[in-house]
Amino acid sequence: MFYREVGQFKTNYAADQAIFPIRQDRIGLALILLVAFIVIPLFGGEFLIASVMIPFLVLALAAIGLNILVGYTGLISLGAAAFMGVGAYACYKLSTIFPEVNIVVWIVASGFVSAAVGVLFGLPSLRIKGFYLAIATLAAQFFLQWCFQRVPWLYNYNTSGAIEVPTHTLFGVPVTGASATPVTRYYVVLTIVVGMTWVAANLVHGRIGRNWMAVRDMDIAAQLMGIRLLPAKLLAFAVSSFYVGVAGALMVFMWLGAAEPEAFNINQSFILLFMVIIGGLGSLIGSFLGAALIHILPIIVRMVPDALGIPIGAATVEHLTFIITGAMIIFFLVVEPHGLARLWAIAKQKLRVWPFPY
Repeated sequence: MFYREVGQFKTNYAADQAIFPIRQDRIGLALILLVAFIVIPLFGGEFLIASVMIPFLVLALAAIGLNILVGYTGLISLGAAAFMGVGAYACYKLSTIFPEVNIVVWIVASGFVSAAVGVLFGLPSLRIKGFYLAIATLAAQFFLQWCFQRVPWLYNYNTSGAIEVPTHTLFGVPVTGASATPVTRYYVVLTIVVGMTWVAANLVHGRIGRNWMAVRDMDIAAQLMGIRLLPAKLLAFAVSSFYVGVAGALMVFMWLGAAEPEAFNINQSFILLFMVIIGGLGSLIGSFLGAALIHILPIIVRMVPDALGIPIGAATVEHLTFIITGAMIIFFLVVEPHGLARLWAIAKQKLRVWPFPY
């Protein structure tokens, strides 16, 4: 009734290969962007923007990066948080060495530093895979986190061992530091996330994405078809680490304002992996859905008992969040391995044939 493709004809190859070939999808995307760019900044409160939307966008970008590696290429990684830390520390060093350069430039440049480190730790992927590759990336997680703690040069020999973000301006408007408003930081994060999501969508729908998915489905068959495994896997590590590194820089500079090495520990890596699993492996929209669910879940767990007049402590909220998240992971692995993205695809398919049975 609301999602019919009747009468939408494709007259050229470009229209047929479009990322959003259906008119309803394009209208829905335009409405989402309208709400994100206009409605939320105008009518959203400071809590919604600073504590909900900015963290959600940062985590969604990190989930996209991890999904490129795990979901599209089939290479398991347990070191995503460490590569977020590489991006954050790289952006911090670059911005302190060259303070006159626009901070947005260094946020994007930090992704290239993270990509280089990701390629270095992705070299074993040609010889090992599965559980063994997960252990190799876990070693990268512990090694990089050790560097964040034990190399004083990375945090400019700060006695606290933390990186603290100074004030940076963009066209004369503060975008980082205490003087930057949540709306300004939100616009910077939203613009970067939308642009990088568009790039990721074009990558996974093109030749590079098809190579990644061929490697994921059966790497030996992909190699026999002419796909060079080492360049394909290293490119997946590089692109994934780039996205995760930019997300780490955004997390420190646009969300937290300061960070210690513990912000990039193994727990954060598992949280990102949970977002990808629950949202849907091999799906960009699943990365957003998983990030929204995992980040908003603790807020809901805290707000619902308060609304009902039931007192609940912070420790209880954390425990309940872990319990619910674990239950959802088991549920999706058993019932719907493709996560929330698959449920959304099923709902769209039902709308296509409604009111007839599917």
